[in-house]
Amino acid sequence: MYQRILVPVDGSPTSARGLDEAIRIAKLTHGQLRLLHVIDELSFALSMDAYAGYAGGWLDTLRDQGRTLLEGCKATAQAAGVEAEVVLRDTFAGSVHEQVTAEAGTWPADLIVLGTHGRRGVGRVVMGSSAENILRYATVPVLLVRAAESKAKTESRAG
Repeated sequence: MYQRILVPVDGSPTSARGLDEAIRIAKLTHGQLRLLHVIDELSFALSMDAYAGYAGGWLDTLRDQGRTLLEGCKATAQAAGVEAEVVLRDTFAGSVHEQVTAEAGTWPADLIVLGTHGRRGVGRVVMGSSAENILRYATVPVLLVRAAESKAKTESRAG
């Protein structure tokens, strides 16, 4: 069954939900995780625009943050008794979904588990959907873990 589980992480609460689900699956199957963080051109450009700093220094900062994120996720998996290794992709060798699906093929993964923000409408058009593209192009099964619903949304449906 799912012995090699690839888990792309970005530090968001939704990403953490994906990691938690991957840990649950790995515990059931006695599998291992490969935690992947991608620094792509879009995230780099958006961060540069937001902070307007020296590009070389900012890339080093993004790498440091990515390594810190990955080590934290690895510690979470290991605390649950799940073997995990980390990979940071920062070569701008393609979009996030291209790098995730390539990693799934070369590792090779049995399953990809990731959180999805579930954007709709304008947000989806503007930001795109890495999760949707991973689902579309992956050659292995993909489990999408939805973001937790806000309390306001839950209450509006109940009323």
